[in-house]
Amino acid sequence: MDDIITEEVGNILRVQLNRPTKRNAMTSSMYVALARIFNQVANDENMQVVLWHGAGDSFCAGNDIEDLLKNPPGPGESPQAGLMNALVNFDKPIVVAVQGAAIGGGTTMLTHCDFVYAGESTKFQMPFISLAVVPEFGSSCSVPARIGHLRAAELILLGDPFDAGRAADLGLITRVMPDTDVLAKATETARKLAAKPTEALQASKRLMKQPFREQIKAAMKAENEEFGALVRSEDAKEALTALMEKRKPDFTRNIIPSAIASVRTYDPGSADRRG
Repeated sequence: MDDIITEEVGNILRVQLNRPTKRNAMTSSMYVALARIFNQVANDENMQVVLWHGAGDSFCAGNDIEDLLKNPPGPGESPQAGLMNALVNFDKPIVVAVQGAAIGGGTTMLTHCDFVYAGESTKFQMPFISLAVVPEFGSSCSVPARIGHLRAAELILLGDPFDAGRAADLGLITRVMPDTDVLAKATETARKLAAKPTEALQASKRLMKQPFREQIKAAMKAENEEFGALVRSEDAKEALTALMEKRKPDFTRNIIPSAIASVRTYDPGSADRRG
């Protein structure tokens, strides 16, 4: 069974993430395939709109943890970076239907989309720091730019889950609706866009993205460098392993014993006495 299914409906390409038993978590091969799909659509004059959704009861639960541990991305070219580049350079409208889990990349990929319809069941989350890594897909730049630093800090630094209503209030999605209506609404919007004049539609999206595109590219490059280093750290290995084993991570096991001893013996008043 293919992990990604595509279907051409007139000048609309429907793209479905198809790992429902894994909540459509992304593997390295899926990043490569999805990047190839977006790049092909970008160069296909017959395709005007992408309609994107997930199979089953979730959109995307982020990275497949087992695959991430086996194939951690590097700081330069990687399957993840390939998809990021495809999305940031994509000038055709992307309409997304989201429900259930939208975690990690399942949230940050949406920052590159033009219409995001979310079902009432949707739970968004950017738990990168809890996994001892950093945000991705340029979200460390785009999210603060959209909603302000303080609100972005709440979502990124704390990494707590938030529902579709909160996402709508923050301007991160287009609209909330019952889960049963989400795909129909996204399809309706895709059809409306598909009927628009092609050149004007693409030029308008390009103009909307132009002031921020280079900033997002720079942010993605910096994020990828940090992510590539941190994902190989002992903290990340512990966090990701703990997630797979369904337990709380113990980051103290990665602290050097001599460092613990120095913390225990430190006297904050000693500096004053020496002075």
